[in-house]
Amino acid sequence: MVQRKIPMRKDIVTGEMKPKKELVRVVKNKQNEVSIDPTGKKAGRGAYIFLDVAIAKLAKKKRTFDKAFGLKIADEFYDELIAYVDHQVERAKLFGNEK
Repeated sequence: MVQRKIPMRKDIVTGEMKPKKELVRVVKNKQNEVSIDPTGKKAGRGAYIFLDVAIAKLAKKKRTFDKAFGLKIADEFYDELIAYVDHQVERAKLFGNEK
């Protein structure tokens, strides 16, 4: 059986390389709209964050995505990101990592 290569991406908050499946992609499109990309396939500039609520809260505190995308991003986006990460973490506990 051939060992498949695991795609790695850098967590924008901690700077650590992690497997892509353990991260969530945040994307900025051409209209400068920032959104969470659960599929990982939306068009635009992407940045990744580890699926950990503490890291998502740190991203809000440091305004990490503001710096990464060069935009002023509303607090509501960070709150949505924290809720999404929390949901994904709880879902993984219930169902395991079946992605």
